[in-house]
Amino acid sequence: MKVLLATRNQKKLGELRRILDPAVAVELVGLDDVDGYPEAPETEASFAGNALLKAREGVRYTGLPTIADDSGLTVDALNGMPGVLSARWAGKHGDDDANLELVLAQLADVPDARLGAAFECAAALVLPSGAEHIALGTMPGRLIRERRGDGGFGYDPIFVAAGHDRTNAELTPEEKDAISHRGKAFRALAQVLANAI
Repeated sequence: MKVLLATRNQKKLGELRRILDPAVAVELVGLDDVDGYPEAPETEASFAGNALLKAREGVRYTGLPTIADDSGLTVDALNGMPGVLSARWAGKHGDDDANLELVLAQLADVPDARLGAAFECAAALVLPSGAEHIALGTMPGRLIRERRGDGGFGYDPIFVAAGHDRTNAELTPEEKDAISHRGKAFRALAQVLANAI
Protein backbone atom coordinates (compact mmCIF):
# COMPACT_ATOMS: atom_id res chain seq x y z
CA MET A 1 0.00 0.00 0.00
CA LYS A 2 1.23 3.51 -0.84
CA VAL A 3 1.08 6.24 1.77
CA LEU A 4 1.80 9.88 0.93
CA LEU A 5 3.91 12.07 3.19
CA ALA A 6 2.83 15.55 2.15
CA THR A 7 6.28 17.11 1.93
CA ARG A 8 9.10 17.76 -0.53
CA ASN A 9 11.64 17.72 2.30
CA GLN A 10 13.81 14.68 1.59
CA LYS A 11 15.30 14.68 5.11
CA LYS A 12 11.81 14.53 6.62
CA LEU A 13 10.84 11.75 4.19
CA GLY A 14 13.93 9.76 5.18
CA GLU A 15 13.14 10.32 8.85
CA LEU A 16 9.61 8.94 8.49
CA ARG A 17 10.84 5.98 6.41
CA ARG A 18 13.26 5.04 9.22
CA ILE A 19 10.46 5.25 11.78
CA LEU A 20 7.78 3.44 9.76
CA ASP A 21 9.93 0.60 8.41
CA PRO A 22 9.93 -1.51 11.58
CA ALA A 23 6.28 -0.75 12.36
CA VAL A 24 4.27 -1.09 9.16
CA ALA A 25 4.85 -2.38 5.62
CA VAL A 26 3.90 0.50 3.32
CA GLU A 27 5.53 2.28 0.40
CA LEU A 28 6.05 5.84 1.55
CA VAL A 29 6.08 8.46 -1.20
CA GLY A 30 6.52 12.23 -1.09
CA LEU A 31 4.98 15.08 -3.06
CA ASP A 32 7.68 14.77 -5.74
CA ASP A 33 6.49 11.19 -6.39
CA VAL A 34 2.86 12.03 -7.21
CA ASP A 35 1.15 14.21 -9.81
CA GLY A 36 1.41 17.84 -8.79
CA TYR A 37 -1.53 19.57 -7.18
CA PRO A 38 -2.11 23.05 -5.78
CA GLU A 39 -0.76 22.93 -2.24
CA ALA A 40 -2.74 24.94 0.29
CA PRO A 41 -0.75 27.51 2.27
CA GLU A 42 -0.26 26.89 5.98
CA THR A 43 -2.83 29.35 7.26
CA GLU A 44 -3.84 27.75 10.56
CA ALA A 45 -2.76 29.14 13.93
CA SER A 46 -1.69 25.74 15.32
CA PHE A 47 0.63 22.92 14.32
CA ALA A 48 -2.32 20.48 14.41
CA GLY A 49 -4.44 22.71 12.18
CA ASN A 50 -1.72 22.99 9.53
CA ALA A 51 -0.96 19.26 9.63
CA LEU A 52 -4.61 18.37 9.12
CA LEU A 53 -4.97 20.90 6.30
CA LYS A 54 -2.03 19.37 4.39
CA ALA A 55 -3.13 15.76 5.03
CA ARG A 56 -6.69 16.45 3.86
CA GLU A 57 -5.37 18.06 0.67
CA GLY A 58 -3.13 15.04 0.02
CA VAL A 59 -6.07 12.64 0.20
CA ARG A 60 -8.28 14.95 -1.86
CA TYR A 61 -5.84 15.17 -4.77
CA THR A 62 -4.20 11.73 -4.73
CA GLY A 63 -6.70 9.37 -3.09
CA LEU A 64 -3.83 8.00 -0.97
CA PRO A 65 -3.75 7.78 2.82
CA THR A 66 -1.77 10.89 3.69
CA ILE A 67 0.49 11.84 6.57
CA ALA A 68 1.44 15.46 7.07
CA ASP A 69 3.14 17.27 9.88
CA ASP A 70 3.72 20.76 11.03
CA SER A 71 6.44 21.38 13.51
CA GLY A 72 8.64 24.10 14.77
CA LEU A 73 10.66 25.69 17.50
CA THR A 74 9.04 27.38 20.49
CA VAL A 75 11.31 29.64 22.53
CA ASP A 76 10.35 30.58 26.09
CA ALA A 77 11.92 34.06 25.95
CA LEU A 78 10.07 34.76 22.67
CA ASN A 79 6.67 33.83 24.15
CA GLY A 80 6.53 30.56 22.20
CA MET A 81 7.63 32.00 18.88
CA PRO A 82 8.63 31.33 16.15
CA GLY A 83 6.13 28.46 16.56
CA VAL A 84 4.06 27.85 13.41
CA LEU A 85 6.18 30.49 11.67
CA SER A 86 9.46 28.60 12.27
CA ALA A 87 10.14 27.79 8.60
CA ARG A 88 9.55 31.39 7.51
CA TRP A 89 10.61 33.34 10.61
CA ALA A 90 13.03 35.53 8.63
CA GLY A 91 10.47 36.12 5.87
CA LYS A 92 11.31 33.57 3.19
CA HIS A 93 10.06 29.98 3.59
CA GLY A 94 12.78 27.42 4.19
CA ASP A 95 15.78 29.77 4.62
CA ASP A 96 17.25 27.81 7.54
CA ASP A 97 20.32 30.04 7.96
CA ALA A 98 18.37 33.28 8.02
CA ASN A 99 15.78 31.86 10.43
CA LEU A 100 18.45 30.59 12.82
CA GLU A 101 20.42 33.85 12.71
CA LEU A 102 17.29 35.91 13.38
CA VAL A 103 16.42 33.83 16.47
CA LEU A 104 19.98 34.21 17.77
CA ALA A 105 19.86 37.98 17.17
CA GLN A 106 16.53 38.26 18.99
CA LEU A 107 18.02 36.42 21.99
CA ALA A 108 21.30 38.35 22.09
CA ASP A 109 20.40 40.19 25.31
CA VAL A 110 18.59 37.27 26.97
CA PRO A 111 20.55 35.59 29.81
CA ASP A 112 21.64 32.00 29.14
CA ALA A 113 19.42 30.79 32.00
CA ARG A 114 16.36 31.94 30.01
CA LEU A 115 17.15 30.11 26.74
CA GLY A 116 14.63 27.32 27.33
CA ALA A 117 12.99 26.05 24.15
CA ALA A 118 11.21 23.05 22.69
CA PHE A 119 10.55 21.50 19.35
CA GLU A 120 6.84 20.77 18.86
CA CYS A 121 5.25 18.51 16.24
CA ALA A 122 1.71 17.68 15.23
CA ALA A 123 1.43 14.81 12.76
CA ALA A 124 -1.86 14.04 11.03
CA LEU A 125 -3.01 10.91 9.23
CA VAL A 126 -6.05 11.25 7.00
CA LEU A 127 -7.48 8.15 5.32
CA PRO A 128 -9.53 8.06 2.11
CA SER A 129 -12.48 6.94 4.28
CA GLY A 130 -12.40 10.35 5.95
CA ALA A 131 -10.97 9.10 9.25
CA GLU A 132 -8.51 11.55 10.80
CA HIS A 133 -5.88 11.02 13.47
CA ILE A 134 -3.52 13.49 15.17
CA ALA A 135 -0.40 12.67 17.18
CA LEU A 136 1.67 15.20 19.10
CA GLY A 137 5.32 15.14 20.09
CA THR A 138 7.53 17.49 22.11
CA MET A 139 11.29 17.66 22.57
CA PRO A 140 12.14 20.02 25.45
CA GLY A 141 15.57 21.56 25.69
CA ARG A 142 17.53 24.79 25.45
CA LEU A 143 19.25 26.94 22.88
CA ILE A 144 22.95 27.70 22.64
CA ARG A 145 24.47 30.80 21.05
CA GLU A 146 26.85 29.18 18.54
CA ARG A 147 26.15 26.54 15.91
CA ARG A 148 27.50 23.04 16.54
CA GLY A 149 27.30 20.01 14.26
CA ASP A 150 26.66 19.27 10.60
CA GLY A 151 23.59 17.01 10.77
CA GLY A 152 19.90 17.72 10.93
CA PHE A 153 18.35 20.88 9.53
CA GLY A 154 16.59 24.04 10.61
CA TYR A 155 17.40 25.06 14.16
CA ASP A 156 19.15 21.76 15.02
CA PRO A 157 22.67 23.31 15.27
CA ILE A 158 21.62 25.56 18.19
CA PHE A 159 19.24 23.20 20.04
CA VAL A 160 20.31 20.86 22.86
CA ALA A 161 17.63 18.43 24.04
CA ALA A 162 16.97 18.09 27.77
CA GLY A 163 19.32 15.55 29.34
CA HIS A 164 21.85 15.81 26.50
CA ASP A 165 25.03 17.79 25.92
CA ARG A 166 25.15 17.62 22.11
CA THR A 167 23.03 19.62 19.70
CA ASN A 168 20.52 17.88 17.47
CA ALA A 169 22.95 18.55 14.60
CA GLU A 170 25.63 16.52 16.43
CA LEU A 171 23.39 13.47 16.93
CA THR A 172 23.21 10.58 14.48
CA PRO A 173 19.88 10.32 12.63
CA GLU A 174 18.95 7.32 14.79
CA GLU A 175 19.80 9.14 18.03
CA LYS A 176 17.73 12.13 16.97
CA ASP A 177 14.77 9.96 15.86
CA ALA A 178 14.70 8.28 19.28
CA ILE A 179 14.14 11.55 21.18
CA SER A 180 12.75 14.00 18.64
CA HIS A 181 9.35 15.64 18.58
CA ARG A 182 8.74 14.29 15.09
CA GLY A 183 9.96 10.83 16.05
CA LYS A 184 7.49 10.70 18.95
CA ALA A 185 4.56 11.90 16.80
CA PHE A 186 5.41 9.69 13.82
CA ARG A 187 5.83 6.58 16.00
CA ALA A 188 2.37 7.17 17.46
CA LEU A 189 0.91 7.56 13.95
CA ALA A 190 2.73 4.43 12.76
CA GLN A 191 0.71 2.40 15.26
CA VAL A 192 -2.54 3.98 14.05
CA LEU A 193 -1.56 3.31 10.44
CA ALA A 194 -0.64 -0.31 11.22
CA ASN A 195 -4.11 -0.83 12.71
CA ALA A 196 -5.84 0.91 9.80
CA ILE A 197 -4.42 -1.20 6.95
